[in-house]
Amino acid sequence: MEHDLREKEFLILLGEDCRIRHYHGRMKQQVVEFMVQLEIHVKGEWKPVIRYDTAHGFAHRDTYSGHGNVEKTPLFVGDFNSTLAFAEFDIRSNWELYRERFLREVFEND
Repeated sequence: MEHDLREKEFLILLGEDCRIRHYHGRMKQQVVEFMVQLEIHVKGEWKPVIRYDTAHGFAHRDTYSGHGNVEKTPLFVGDFNSTLAFAEFDIRSNWELYRERFLREVFEND
């Protein structure tokens, strides 16, 4: 019986300065770990804006402010397959809003 972790990782470009970084690991058809992150290229480097992942043993969302603060929110969407689908949908649907908020915070004190 096969129990190997199958991993997949890729980037999706969104506009000129945003991208989605995607990683997931599966055993059979079940997602056992994942990370989906919206990143923005600002001031010469890629910075996280929103990240959904399973680090620390549970599914959660990290929301990064333009000031460097992080807010962690546990997710109770279902199994990791459902939570990964939710994360992808949220970032693809709302990336422009997340980008605008983050940039406003980055540059409000410049």
